[in-house]
Amino acid sequence: MVAVPQFGITERIVSIMTSELKKIGERFALKGEFCSYKQMTNGNINSTYQVFYNENGAAHAYIFQRINQNVFKKPVEIMQNIDKVTSHILAKGGNSLNFYKTTDGENYLFDDAGGFWRVTDFIESVTFNSCEDTATISNVGAAFGEFQMQLADFDGSLLFETIPNFHNTKNRYEHFHAVVTADPVGRVSKVRIELEKLEDLETRACELSVRYANGDFPIRVTHNDTKANNVLFDKVTLKPLVVIDLDTVMPGMAMYDFGDAVRFICNTAEEDEADLSKVSFDIEKFRAFAQGYIGQVKNALTKDELDSLVLGAFSATVELAVRFLDDYVNGDTYFKVLYPEHNLVRARCQLTLALDILKKYDQLLDIVKDC
Repeated sequence: MVAVPQFGITERIVSIMTSELKKIGERFALKGEFCSYKQMTNGNINSTYQVFYNENGAAHAYIFQRINQNVFKKPVEIMQNIDKVTSHILAKGGNSLNFYKTTDGENYLFDDAGGFWRVTDFIESVTFNSCEDTATISNVGAAFGEFQMQLADFDGSLLFETIPNFHNTKNRYEHFHAVVTADPVGRVSKVRIELEKLEDLETRACELSVRYANGDFPIRVTHNDTKANNVLFDKVTLKPLVVIDLDTVMPGMAMYDFGDAVRFICNTAEEDEADLSKVSFDIEKFRAFAQGYIGQVKNALTKDELDSLVLGAFSATVELAVRFLDDYVNGDTYFKVLYPEHNLVRARCQLTLALDILKKYDQLLDIVKDC
C-alpha cells in the first residue's frame, strides 16, 4: 500500500471545496467568475469562507457560511427572521447585512448533502473583543441603539422565537429550582451561599419578565447577543458600520439587549474571574454606552422602557448567574468548562457584578435620565 503524500490530500480537499463553493455561488446567482477562497477561523460554531470573485476586472469578496445544524436546529426560521429584519432596515435606507437570494428566491439553500448555506458581502472592517476606550464604547452603544431604532416600527411578534424563553428570567429561575431539588450530581451542598443570594434577588430580577408576560412592554425585535465584537467598525475612522451575527434575532424586550451589553462591557474583570475583588461595574463605561444607545432610541422606546434600562442590566446579570449555577448543579451539561468549578466561578462573578449594580443603582438611573 502506497502512502498518499500530504500535499496530495490537501490539494484534493481544496479541489472538492472549490467545486462545492462554485456550486453554491451559482445557486445564489453571484456575478462574475469564481477565483479562490480561504477558510475563516474566527468562529467556532459555523463554517465560514471568504470567497473571491472577478467581476469585469474588479475583485469582489463574499462570505459563504455553512450553518451548524447541530447547534441551530431551525435554520430556516432563523433565516426567515433575518430576511424580515434586514429587509425592513434596508428599505428604510439603514445599514444592515445584505443576504443574497438564490434562484428560488430564498436567502438560504440546502446543498446536496443537506448542508445549510447563506451568502453575504464581505465587509472590510475591524472588531473589538473588549473595549477600554469610552468613545468606542459609545459607538458600540450607538450601533445597537440604531439597530433598535430602525426596527422600532416593526412588529416583533411577526418573528419566530428561535430560542424559547431565552431572556425569560422567571422561567430560568423555575428551571433552576427544579435542578436544585433534583441535585443530580450532589453539588447543591457546595452552593448554599449562592442559593441564598439568588433567592434574595429573585423577585426583583424577575420583575421585567413578569411585566412583559402581562403585556406591559412592547414586543420588540431584539438582537440577543449585544457584545462589542458583533459591531463592525471602519478601519480608518473607527465609526460603526453595521451590526452582525443576527442568528439570535427574535421577539423580546429592548431592556435585555441593553442590559446584556452593559453587563459584558462594564465588567472590570473577565466573565470567569475567580478573584471577586477585581469584579465591579464600571460607571464611566456605562455612561459611555448609555449615551450612544439612548441617543439613538430616546424617541423610539417608551418611557417605561427607558426607565427600566438599569433594571434590564441587573436582571440580565442575575439571569446569567442563574444559568451558570444551574449548569454547575446539573453537572456542566451546557456551557463548556475548563475545570470542575468553572461554572461556579462564573456564577459567583455574575452575582458579584449584580450586587454592585444594585449598590450603584441610583447613580445609573441618574445617568439614564441625563442621557
